[in-house]
Amino acid sequence: MALLDNLTWFGHSSFMVKDGKTGNNFYFIDPFDLKETPKEKADAIFITHAHFDHCSPADVRRIINDRTIVYGPKGCETLKLPSGQLITVEPNKLFIAGEIRVRTIPAYNIKPERLNFHPKSNNWVGYIFEFNGGKVYHAGDTDFIPEMKELNNIDVAMLPMGGNYTMDVKEAIEAANAINAKVTIPMHYKRILGPNARKAEEELKSGVKGKVVVMKEFV
Repeated sequence: MALLDNLTWFGHSSFMVKDGKTGNNFYFIDPFDLKETPKEKADAIFITHAHFDHCSPADVRRIINDRTIVYGPKGCETLKLPSGQLITVEPNKLFIAGEIRVRTIPAYNIKPERLNFHPKSNNWVGYIFEFNGGKVYHAGDTDFIPEMKELNNIDVAMLPMGGNYTMDVKEAIEAANAINAKVTIPMHYKRILGPNARKAEEELKSGVKGKVVVMKEFV
């Protein structure tokens, strides 16, 4: 799938999306713990929520320039960006960022044991990016929520499956099958599962009806 050629995974929930049409536009999602400073500077950065491993001032500084616009929900003021460079987002909004169309999707916990990690009241988000004729969904930190059942025509779905703070692999399988994306990419699990990460990958592959791609981390 051509869209996959335009995705780079830096580990955890951190991705870069390249606009394949121009080849000159770069969009980062939740940049965190970047092993090397990417040569590409961000045209836009999308933050899903305010936790340190998603909203990282040090990593944002490595990929930002004067023209970069950062989108993030309330709580991302910790980035301490100049006025006008941070745009606050909330769920269920639609906007244009550079060359791509972006929709915000709610991201929150519903399992009782996780409610304090990502409360719905925080208005944290996932994103759907529409570019080059396709749709890429980055779920953020979330459980399998009812809103996922309403998504359609998703080409690539990036879903957390580490458990503890988000869906575990079994819940991620349920979510993936409900979303029915052409390709499902797991994220937010290796740091949490450690040596059990490979087992979770294989379980995801066996349980999801569609194609699962485990991306190689860029280091």
